[in-house]
Amino acid sequence: MIRYKAIGVLRLAALSLLALAVMPARASELSELRSELDAVKSSYQEELSALEARVAQLESQLAAASSAAASSAAPPVAAAEVPAPAAVALPPSVPGGGGGQNAFNPAISVILGGRYAQLSEDPATYRIAGFMPAGEGVGPGPRGFTLGESELSLAANVDPYFFANLTTAITGDNSISVEEAYVKTFALPSGLSIKAGRFFSGLGYLNEVHSHAWDFVDQPLIYQAMFGGQLAQDGAQLKWVAPTDIFVELGAETGNGAQFPRTSLQGNGLNGGALLAHVGDDIGDSTSWRLGLSWLDARAEDRSFTDITAGGVPNDEAFTGDSHTWVVDGILKWSPHGNANVHSLKLQAEYLQRTEDGQLAATINQLTLSAPYRSRQSGWYAQGVYQFMPRWRFGARYDALDSGSTYIGLIDSGLLPPISFPTLAPAKPTRVSVMFDWNPSEFTRLRAQYAWDDARLDLRDRQLMLQYLYSIGAHGAHKF
Repeated sequence: MIRYKAIGVLRLAALSLLALAVMPARASELSELRSELDAVKSSYQEELSALEARVAQLESQLAAASSAAASSAAPPVAAAEVPAPAAVALPPSVPGGGGGQNAFNPAISVILGGRYAQLSEDPATYRIAGFMPAGEGVGPGPRGFTLGESELSLAANVDPYFFANLTTAITGDNSISVEEAYVKTFALPSGLSIKAGRFFSGLGYLNEVHSHAWDFVDQPLIYQAMFGGQLAQDGAQLKWVAPTDIFVELGAETGNGAQFPRTSLQGNGLNGGALLAHVGDDIGDSTSWRLGLSWLDARAEDRSFTDITAGGVPNDEAFTGDSHTWVVDGILKWSPHGNANVHSLKLQAEYLQRTEDGQLAATINQLTLSAPYRSRQSGWYAQGVYQFMPRWRFGARYDALDSGSTYIGLIDSGLLPPISFPTLAPAKPTRVSVMFDWNPSEFTRLRAQYAWDDARLDLRDRQLMLQYLYSIGAHGAHKF
C-alpha cells in the first residue's frame, strides 16, 4: 500500500515537472499566434476600408450616369440606356479619358470628327428628285478632306431635381451652332419626365441619335428629304414610362416650329406638335427589340425654295398649309447571351409618310400665281450592322423614296406647264450603301463607306467616304 502511494506521488511529481516544462513553450506559441492574428486583422481592416472606398466611388459615378441618361428611351433590361460594350461601343458612349462622368462639374466631352469624300458627281448640284428642297442638311457634303463636325458637350446635375445639357457643333467652316441646350427633370413621380429648351425630337428612332453615333457616315435619304437632317425642337417634351413588365413609353412635344417642314408662325402660337409611342422587351438573354409610332403635326407659312424651269428661268415657289408626318420605326439587337464583345447584330428600319395640303405660289418673271397644292410622299430605309469579330463591323443600308401623287393646281388649271416644276416631277429615288469600321477602343472609330446614290435619277453618284471619330472626356450613355 505504501509502495502504491509512493508510485502515485512520483507520477504526480513527474506530471507537474512536465507541465512546468511545457507551459513556457505553449505560452510562447500562443503569443506568436496572437501576434499573427492581430496582423491579419489589421491587414483585413485596411483592405476592407479600401474596398468600401471603391464601392462608394462607383456608386457616386453610377448615380451621376443614371441621372444623365435618364431612362426615357430604353426598354427595361437588355434595352436599357447603358454604355455599349467596348467591342461595339460608339466612340462617346462611355466616359473617356480615364475619368468618370463626375470627374468634372460639369462633365465635359469632345468628339473630334473628320472625313475624306470622293464623289463622282458635283455635290453642289445634289438634289433629291420629287421632293421640295429641305435645306443645308441634304447631300453628301463637299469633296476631298474636310474637318467634318466636332461636338463639344457640357452636362451636369443641377440639383436633386434637374439635369442640364449643352451640346454645340463646330464645323469645318469655322461656324458654331447649338445642337441641344435643355434641362430635364428626374425627380417627377410615376415615370414622368419633362425636357425643355432645344433638343432633338423624339420622332422616330434615329432622329435623337447624334451624328457621331450613327452606324453610317450620313443619314438615310428619307430623313434628308423629310426634315433636311435632324429635326430639332425649341420647346418642351413630356414623356411617361409605364410601370409594366415590358417597356412602354408615351410622349408629347411642341415647339416654335422653325425647322423644315415647319416654319415659325407670326404670333405667340406653338407649331410642330408631336406624339410619340414606343414599346420594347427582351427575347431570352440574347435579343432585345423596340417598336415605335410617331406623328408630327406642323404648319408652314411661305416655305420657299427656288426651282429652275426647263428653259433655265428661275421659279420662286412658296408653300403655305398643313403638314403631317407619320413615322414607324423598329430595331432589334442580338448578341450571344448579352455578350457583344465578339459577335453582335443590329437590324434597324423606319418608314415615313408625309401629307401636305395648302397653297403653292410661283413667281416667274415677276408674275406671282397661286393655286391649291396637295401631296402624299413616303420613304423608308433598312439597315443591318454585324460585328463579325472583336472591334470589326460590317454594315449595309438600302434607301427607297416615293414622291407619290402630287396635285399642283397651277398645272391642273393650265396656268403653268409641268416643265415649270421639274423638282416636283414624280420620282422614286434610291441608294445602296455599305460600310466597314474598326474600333480599336471604345473611344475611337475608323470607317470606310461606299454608296451608289440614285437620288438625282439621271445621274448615279458613286460616293467613297473615309471617316474618323475620336471621343475624349466624360460622355453620357446613348439611347438603346
